[in-house]
Amino acid sequence: MTAHPMRRAAGVAIAAASLAGCVGQQPDPSRSASPASPTSAEPTSATAAPAIPARIEKWITLRVGDCLAGPPPVDPAVVTVTVVDCSQPHLAEVFLRANIPVDAAVTGIANQRCEAGLMEYTGLATPGTPFAISYLIDSEQDRTSNNPYPSTVICLLQDAQGQTRTASARR
Repeated sequence: MTAHPMRRAAGVAIAAASLAGCVGQQPDPSRSASPASPTSAEPTSATAAPAIPARIEKWITLRVGDCLAGPPPVDPAVVTVTVVDCSQPHLAEVFLRANIPVDAAVTGIANQRCEAGLMEYTGLATPGTPFAISYLIDSEQDRTSNNPYPSTVICLLQDAQGQTRTASARR
């Protein structure tokens, strides 16, 4: 059972290495919507919806559609990430959770599952897409049962140029 921390560390390290180049840009506070014309006789009904507050989650509980303010930490002892509404600036978005077997081919299997999942989530094929793919592997599942798929791959997408996104990539 000593392999679990190493596999988790490898999953975090793989994701962190993939996300390390993603440097967010802060929104320009000088850019704001122009106010409605004071001569308008009709009341304005379009008001901005209040932003959903950020929340701290364990990365192993991330769900498809969750957007991360930043990449997961490199240190495997740090297991939380900040989840934000996808309309807010974010660096990563979860697009797939899939059970996978843990064996020597875990990297290849995770890549295959994530590439296939990207097409389903965004409608875009991996070659030529504006996204970079990374993943986390949760290997902390119960190994006492007869489960051929004891781990979960959590696939994330980011802007290929490392830019902050302000919308979901879901089609």
